[in-house]
Amino acid sequence: MQIAKKITLLFAILSAIIISLLSGFVWYFSNEFAFEDFYKRLEARVNIAAQIKLYDDGNNEAYAKIRNRYLERLPSEKEYIQEADKGNGSKLRTDLDLPASFYDQINSGKMARYRVENHFYAGKYFQGPGQGYIVIISANDPFGFRELKYLQKILLAGFLLSIVLSFVVGWKFSDYMLRPLRNIIKSVKKIKAENLHLRLDIKNGGDEMTQLAQTFNNMLNRLETAFETQNNFISNASHELRTPLTIISGEVELALQTNTDPLQQTALLKIKDETERLGHILTSLLGLAQSGFNGKNQPWEDVRMDEMLWEIKASVGQVYPKSKIEIDFSKLPDSEEQLNIRANRNLIKLAISNIVSNACKYSNHQTVNLSIECKANKLSIAVIDKGIGIPEGDVQHIFEPFFRASNTNDYEGYGVGLPLSLNIIRLHQGSIAIKSTVMEGTEIKVLLPLK
Repeated sequence: MQIAKKITLLFAILSAIIISLLSGFVWYFSNEFAFEDFYKRLEARVNIAAQIKLYDDGNNEAYAKIRNRYLERLPSEKEYIQEADKGNGSKLRTDLDLPASFYDQINSGKMARYRVENHFYAGKYFQGPGQGYIVIISANDPFGFRELKYLQKILLAGFLLSIVLSFVVGWKFSDYMLRPLRNIIKSVKKIKAENLHLRLDIKNGGDEMTQLAQTFNNMLNRLETAFETQNNFISNASHELRTPLTIISGEVELALQTNTDPLQQTALLKIKDETERLGHILTSLLGLAQSGFNGKNQPWEDVRMDEMLWEIKASVGQVYPKSKIEIDFSKLPDSEEQLNIRANRNLIKLAISNIVSNACKYSNHQTVNLSIECKANKLSIAVIDKGIGIPEGDVQHIFEPFFRASNTNDYEGYGVGLPLSLNIIRLHQGSIAIKSTVMEGTEIKVLLPLK
């Protein structure tokens, strides 16, 4: 999951928790206040009813008039007054079907409260003249209950709306906060081996994004310096070593023409072979180094790969004239545009030629098949041979420079062809897949991105 989505989701969750707690807080105290007010109204009626009905007072008639005039009659209001014998303690009851806890409060001398949905009860024990009484008043509170239901709907709608708003605000907030990071990622993706001179834009300010951009630029400075230094070293070393090798080779050629001693001829031929071998190694090292660093020294152009396969077949056929190379075009895409890639022609030709050359070398003149197809914006070139194969334990090492499989001792080679090909393919943002079985053959697929 992307960081922006994580931030948005976390922000929405935290907002939901906070809003739900606030809504619960508002609902609880609104509920308590609404019920408390109605209960007090019932309790006032309990006391007035007890005063009027249980006690002989000259003011009772005045109380009754005041009650009728100033105390509105509540919806479904009912009055229950029953004799009670408090001597039985916990057995204090009336004919009403109310819970024991309600009568326990009455028995303790307190004003008891009870509610069933929207129907409220309030009751208390009063000691009358020579007899105890329980006075209970019940009524409905439709207005308060309706207001609470309405408040509940408002809180629920507000909660849902707040979640949506918090999600939108969180998304905008994360987008704003992560925009500098996305700009850095976008800029870094543009920097490749061939344009290491590019740098990230650094904005004014000392925040973490500015420090990150500065760190990337410092790293790119070190990388460019290291690449240039190593590139120059390989190039200069290769050039300086070629000069004495050329001189040695010339002197050996001259010595072979003027010296007829068989033993000396053998020694001179050995020197000549090793000199040529060293020259090949230097050439491979130079190509390996340059392909691994950048491709800006060579032009990039549109290359049609089906035509290049014919060129590769012709060039490899000159080196291995007894080899049989067949090209399978049965999987060609419908559009010619899907055969074009943006590449360095010389390097990509060298990379695939190395793979085909290996297939010819290790297949003992058996047929080598080449095929090309297009899948999911990738151009796939397969090289299949029926040669000696690669031992399972050696497959993971064949792209290491100077590594040679354990079953190739009878074949000439230096172990730099496949590493060179891999570096070139990587330079073109491609990849190589390999599948091999000993004494059955090897299949190597080169995957290259289309333009």
